[in-house]
Amino acid sequence: MKAVMTMIACLGGLAVTFAQPAPAQPPANAPKADTRLALAILKPAATLAVTSTAFASGQAIPLKYSDYGEKVSPALRWSGAPASVKVFVVLAEDPDAQAPKPFLHWSLYNLPATVTQLEEGIPGMPRLPELGGALQGRSSRGNTGYMGPRPPKGDPPHHYHFQVLALDGPVAIDPNVSRERLLAALAGHVVAGGEIVGLFAAPPSAK
Repeated sequence: MKAVMTMIACLGGLAVTFAQPAPAQPPANAPKADTRLALAILKPAATLAVTSTAFASGQAIPLKYSDYGEKVSPALRWSGAPASVKVFVVLAEDPDAQAPKPFLHWSLYNLPATVTQLEEGIPGMPRLPELGGALQGRSSRGNTGYMGPRPPKGDPPHHYHFQVLALDGPVAIDPNVSRERLLAALAGHVVAGGEIVGLFAAPPSAK
């Protein structure tokens, strides 16, 4: 039953009741947001090897690369892409965040196939001429480009998945795109993928 709020107004001594409808509720059959990581959603058939000079897989991400530190993106390198690959996509996601889940920290797409590594500190610009015109989307916080790890103080270490996807062609989508729109554009075009996972917990001095 929908809740109804009433307001009583006195007009010349006459009580008039105004009925206000309850706030609209989403349909019962509305699709739920997909909380899986990009790799799990897109299911690439081949595997890329992804490494970083900033941290080893399964190890702690240095403070420098977090939102508590210098806020710079870590260096990444990948290999093993099929010859048919035309562009790469880089996504960094935190599945341990409360909301949104997963929290998107970085999306970089239409990176030319000739580029198989990124130096640290990629600028937070929508378009990157020095990387073949690659584009960057919005993080879950709304900024363009990389947002470093920033888990709440007191949380156990969060897992940050730096995923690299190899595509059979560029995606026709503008910069500053959301995670949902980007994943929809990637569907059916991912031929290989891999990741490196780093851990990060808020430092004791975090506020």
